[in-house]
This record gives sequence, C-alpha cells and structure tokens, in this order.
Amino acid sequence: MHAYRTHTCAQLRAADVGASVKLSGWIHRKRDHGNLLFVDLRDHYGITQIVTDSDSPTHAVLDKLRPESVVTITGDVVARSPETLNAALPSGEIELRARDVVVQSAAQELPMPVFGENEYPEEIRLKYRYLDLRRERLHANVLLRSNVISSLRQRMIGQGFTEFQTPILTASSPEGARDYLVPSRVHPGKFYALPQAPQMFKQLLMVAGFDRYFQIAPCFRDEDARADRSPGEFYQLDFEMSYVTQDDVFAAIEPVLHGVFEEFANWQGKGRTVSPLPFKRIPYRESMLKYGNDKPDLRNPIVISDVSEHFKGSGFGRFASMVEAGDVVRAIPAPGTAEKSRKFFDDMNSWAQSEGFPGLGYATQKDGVFGGPIANNHGQEGMQAIAAALGIGPNDGIFFSAGKAAQAAKLAGLARTRVAEQLELIDQKRFEFCWIVDFPMFEYDEDAKKVDFSHNPFSMPQGEMEALETKDPLDILAYQYDIVCNGIELSSGAIRNHRPEIMYKAFEIAGYTQADVDTNFAGMINAFKFGAPPHGGSAPGVDRIVMLLADEPNIREVITFPMTQKAEDLMMGAPNFASPKQLKELNIRVTGDGARAQEG
Repeated sequence: MHAYRTHTCAQLRAADVGASVKLSGWIHRKRDHGNLLFVDLRDHYGITQIVTDSDSPTHAVLDKLRPESVVTITGDVVARSPETLNAALPSGEIELRARDVVVQSAAQELPMPVFGENEYPEEIRLKYRYLDLRRERLHANVLLRSNVISSLRQRMIGQGFTEFQTPILTASSPEGARDYLVPSRVHPGKFYALPQAPQMFKQLLMVAGFDRYFQIAPCFRDEDARADRSPGEFYQLDFEMSYVTQDDVFAAIEPVLHGVFEEFANWQGKGRTVSPLPFKRIPYRESMLKYGNDKPDLRNPIVISDVSEHFKGSGFGRFASMVEAGDVVRAIPAPGTAEKSRKFFDDMNSWAQSEGFPGLGYATQKDGVFGGPIANNHGQEGMQAIAAALGIGPNDGIFFSAGKAAQAAKLAGLARTRVAEQLELIDQKRFEFCWIVDFPMFEYDEDAKKVDFSHNPFSMPQGEMEALETKDPLDILAYQYDIVCNGIELSSGAIRNHRPEIMYKAFEIAGYTQADVDTNFAGMINAFKFGAPPHGGSAPGVDRIVMLLADEPNIREVITFPMTQKAEDLMMGAPNFASPKQLKELNIRVTGDGARAQEG
C-alpha cells in the first residue's frame, strides 16, 4: 500500500465498500456525537467523511488534533445508512471507518478558519493567503483560472497562432503607467524596466517574419488598484497578426473568447448564456451617447438619448439657457417607475450630488401624465414629444443630465447603471460582448492647451497619411478597438501604424519631433525602416476574464497571491529594504524619506 494514499478524498464510491484504503489530507472539521467522532477529511480533490468510535485508538488521536492538521488515515470503506447519505458530496454514499492514524503535521490555532465562507479583513486573508486558498470558493476560483488559461492556449493554437515568450527585463518607454525599474549591477546608474506590456516586442516579431503570435503575458505597471485591476502585475492573452485588417483580427479572436465563455458559462451551475457571434460593433461616439461611456454593459436595456433640441426656447428656462450656451441635455429612461414614490427620484438626485455633480433632473410619469418641476415648466405637450422620441411607455419616468458634453455623458452613464441596478433590470445570467470601434485618433488637452493622442499613439489613422495632412486632427478616426463584456473592458487593440513617415506625421500633430520618436521608440521605428508588414492585435486581460466567469466583484479573488491595494505583499513582506551590501553592489544610495525609513 502507498505510503500516503491509495485514493483521493473525492474518489471513493459505493462500489468501494469493503475495501481497505488509505487517505491523506487536512482535517476540515470535526463533529463529536458522543461515542462517535466524525471528521471531514479534505484534499485538493474533495472531502471524505471519516468515522471513529470511542473504543478505537484513532478516536483519541483525531479528537485532540486541531482543524487543518494533516493526517494519513487507513481504514475500511463502509456504506452510509440511507438517512445519512450526503448528495452534496461525490463521496456522500460512503464513509471511512478509521483503523490507523498518522499525524503528518499538527496545526496550531488558526488565525482564520478555513471551514465556512465568512468574510475576513483583507490584511488577514492576504497575510495568510495559503490558508485563504484552502477555502472552497477561492480554491475553485484558482482552478477555474488554470482551466481558462489552458482553454485559451489551446484555442489560440487552433486558430493558427504560435506561442512565443518576450523579455521581462527591458527598456523603459513612455507608455502611460509608471514603470517598475530594476537597477543594473554591471551598468552602474542604469536601469531595466519590467514590461508594461509586450507591445513593442510583439510588433517586432511581426517585422521579424512571424505571422501569428500569442502568449499568456505577465505585465507590470506601478498603478493604483481598482476592483477590476490588480496593482503591480497582471496577465493578458497577448496576440498579434500580420497582413490583417480590423475585420481579420475580430474574426480570429471572437471564436476564442466566445468558446471560452461558453465552455465555462455553466461553471458551478450558473447556467449563463453568451452573446452570439459575431459580436456587436459600436462606434465610440455612439457608445458615449447611448451608454455614457466606452465600456457599455449591454445587459442593461436602458438607452440614453440627446434631447437638447427639445429644450431650445422651452418653458424650462434653466435647460433652455444651457442649450443656448452650447451645453447638452441627455435623457435616461426609468422604466416602470409609476408606482415609485417621489423619494426614489429625490434619492437619485442626492446620489448624483454625492458623486460630485450639481444634480440629476427628473420627470415622473403615470398613465401618460408627467409630473415634477421639469414637466410643470416644459409642459405636457413638450414632455410627450420627448417620450415619443425616447420610445418610452406611459408609466416610465425620465432622468435628465445637463452640462458640457463630457460631463453630461459621464453622469448619464453612471445614472443609467444606477437606475438599472435600483430597478433590477440587469440580467445576471448573460455575458454580453461588444466591440467599441472608431476611436478618435486625437483629442484636445484642455490643461496643456494642445492636441494630443486620445487612445494609442501607435495606431494606424483611418485614411492614413492623407487624413493626417488634410483633416482636422479632432475629426480623424483610428483603427483602434476595445472588446467589452458586461461593462468590463477586456482589452484595447489596434491595427498598427507600420509606416515610419505616417508615424512621424502623427506624432508631429501631437507636438513631438522626429527626434523625440527616434529617441523614445528607437527599437520599433528603426525596425519599420527595414520592411514591416501591416499588422494588428489586442490583449484581453486573463484576470478580468476569470473574474467575470467566476462572478467575482473583485479581481483579487481570482489571483493566487495578490497584493494589497497599496501594492504590498503581506505574506512575503514585499516591498522591503535592501541590505547595505546589495545597495553597494548596485551602486545605489537611498536618500530622503527612504533613508530615514530604513534607519527607523
């Protein structure tokens, strides 16, 4: 018999009754029934119930052990009586009557229990992450992550992509987020940077003659945490393709994402559906108008409309004067709110103010009759015209967001989500994908008082050089696209600008000289001068994909060893001070607050 186990804790069935077996695992929980002691033994695969009576020497050993102690138990498989069957466990038809117990590792008192799903403070969970990972939900999430990555890899290979690895130690480049820098020992005063993404390397692979590249790529960015963004590092399904149009990129990646989401849509019996292929395409400006942002949750049926024209010269002076001054008014329907009290609408206005906006106007409606200050001033006829334009019913209210276009869109988008949540309109059983396309190539930076890139400076402008030379920069669109699922941006991508003369011109419009481009992006711009194919790609975030499939609100719940929101690893004690010897080898001297902290 094997030294530790003949079976796993999820393997035994009724057919094994009478067999002598050996199991190893953690003591999940114990239940003392007087003469009988029941122990749930847990391993990676599942749970088997162990039973021992007070006459057995195994009883005393198991009775004194704390939960999470590791034991090896030899015994006989017996059938459970009909009234004690446990349909929730794969091994629920049997139990193991213990004959011998070997204690492999006795656990001390736990800082947090593993049994149960109670919430514990982030500091405790992350400091003792190895205990947290033993808990059923988190353990399952990490397994899901592994299976999703395996599925992504196989589907990409099936689509004709080849997996490559790109460098981790590289050069710093101005990409948007802060770099993590690594000092060089052999080049004093110089630093490597950890890659924010393999962007330049994957494009160089296309220049090198490889046709379809992918990797599950680690990326490093020194940026603050959010619910859907982990500080420090994250992983993405990075890919690039040569000789492709935007349509070709979509056709390659859509079956991969659709297939993975369909494969795991019923994970843990959730029974969700996935939007059909091809995914919907929404121009950026349309998305900003209808949904108030560029990552719309299409499970939400509410659509925002511009109603500025309806208030020109109207009886509602405030909106009329704002529209005359060039502001806009956006309307957000509130379906089926006839029976809602005035408090519902007032609470929405208070919520908008708590978000930093002046307020959120509204009009109630019941049986086709509008109420509220806006309706009283604008008149029933005017309100009916707005209702007809919005296509709303006789018992639907309306919220209004007014102001500069960007601010009005932002509030309208937030209000659209808030209203849908309050009215429970969002279908939690769907994965709704869409592409956001036709992003503006440039935008006007009010702070710097100049035209700058709006999204990705390395994208090919639609119309190429002709557009750059003849169009107003703010009217130029780019071959840029985002893939969005349930309001979560999974990735940005683009057809790349592979022609040096077009790249120089695009950067010139944004205020950069040819020397700036040659200095900051030397590796890529020089490579393009030796023959570069048209190419494009994207990089869906693996962590966000798993977060959606696991139905988790925070990305840390699908990462094995995440950092805190302050980018600290409480378990390993990182970041930490370097020793004087290490600093000397690297020719580094710590000054200022860092030196004082190290001395303290």
